Amino acid sequence: MEIAKDLEELLARGVRQFVVCGGARNAPVLEWISRIEGAEVYSHFEERGAGFFALGRTMVTGEPCAVVVTSGTAVAELLPAVIEAFYQQRPLVVISADRPEHYRGTGAPQAIEQEGIFGDYAASRISFWEGKGPLHLNLPMEEDVDLGAPGLLEEFMLDRSSFNVAPLAQWLRKGVFKGLVVMVGGLDEQDREEVFYFCQNLGAPVLADAASGLREALGELQLVDGDRLLKANPPGKVLRIGQVPVGRFWRDLENLPEVEVFSITCSGFSGLARASEVIVGEPARVVKGLGEVDEVGDVLEHFPASRRRYSQCDELLEAHPDSEPALVRELSLYAGQADSVFLGNSLPIREWNDFAQREFPVTLVRACRGANGIDGQLSAWLGATVEEGKAWGLFGDVTTLYDLAAPYLLGQVAQEERVLVVLNNDGGRIFDRLPRLGGMSEAARGWMTTPHGRTLEQWAAMWGLAYHKITCREDVDCLENLEPGTSVVEVFPSAKQTEAFWADWKR
Repeated sequence: MEIAKDLEELLARGVRQFVVCGGARNAPVLEWISRIEGAEVYSHFEERGAGFFALGRTMVTGEPCAVVVTSGTAVAELLPAVIEAFYQQRPLVVISADRPEHYRGTGAPQAIEQEGIFGDYAASRISFWEGKGPLHLNLPMEEDVDLGAPGLLEEFMLDRSSFNVAPLAQWLRKGVFKGLVVMVGGLDEQDREEVFYFCQNLGAPVLADAASGLREALGELQLVDGDRLLKANPPGKVLRIGQVPVGRFWRDLENLPEVEVFSITCSGFSGLARASEVIVGEPARVVKGLGEVDEVGDVLEHFPASRRRYSQCDELLEAHPDSEPALVRELSLYAGQADSVFLGNSLPIREWNDFAQREFPVTLVRACRGANGIDGQLSAWLGATVEEGKAWGLFGDVTTLYDLAAPYLLGQVAQEERVLVVLNNDGGRIFDRLPRLGGMSEAARGWMTTPHGRTLEQWAAMWGLAYHKITCREDVDCLENLEPGTSVVEVFPSAKQTEAFWADWKR
């Protein structure tokens, strides 16, 4: 049977992880999966969250993970996760059951145009798939078909990507008198050590996202308030390593064509809509291939400015102890002792980058930032931390409201002392800092920031989770003795102090 052959080809390509969302149409596929020896199977009732949970598994294991859905709009729910996987170049596999081919175009119940529904974001044939990025396997099936037992095929070996480091080596030696800065985006765990030593040997200023795992370890090489320092004193050259950086200066580079940019990335995406150079490959392999590099140092004297900013930052956090940035600093002191930290949307990521503690390395930090803002973040966190019982996740309130069904998955992951932190500032407060917001009408401002006036205590109780409320720095002591299992920690920063902090920070 052709369908069984396609499924067995997935096994040959290394698919052993499955997230299943059951339905009448995909029941034969679920039965087939149940017969796979050694399969890792999770289940969810909600397809969008299931897709992001599967994405989280690929982020950690580097191996493909398949999410299995039934026909109709169920498969359409996976589009956000597929898009995110495409821009992260993660091997997310969608297996969708479909009604028989003669139903297409009829408008019959549960019969939509599933074939090719993801367009350019997913390969639609196994033969087209190189094991990077998403694959969509659509299976038109009659009812009550028996797919039999999985056979054993010879494992399919993918070629490792090849690259030429000569252009990058030449670029690193040329024109460094203009000043070189390294911007490090998210890195997979296996890339971090080599990139760390590369940055140390180069000696240039670094702006490393928390998801690089290098933010604290780089010490004084890491710029404090780097986005503003670089905008005020732009370097002549920027070397980006890893995923697209989340900071503001990366976006400012669109309007700084005189700054030369070279990217080292697995995804192949430049991350800019202007001219730049890209070398496609695993960052650890690329920087190792460069061999020893000449020290560049701090040509433009960014380090003294960074040290001054570090002192000013501590003074402001102390002056506004109940502001959102100050509470993020306090939370980071506890989160640093966890198995891992997951940063769930733009504002927590940026506040962690700028204000989290810097004394103790937090090497296992993750984020889901290929194209995504706030969709499926709790589910992705759970998928990425299946075996990490002391995992921390830090999310905004609207982000959490987007993924309220995610705790269904908690019974399938480790929960030794898992902590789900929600920064509840009553809406999308990252938009408060947009200059254009000041000139908008009150109604338009409300549509942008979406205030909701809700707390999550009853949501935590619905899922049987411990709940803690933090409204000031003294309340953070509740984290000293958390209950076994999963705790929801809802943080309500002082709006007045937060506004005052940002006003002082801009000076």
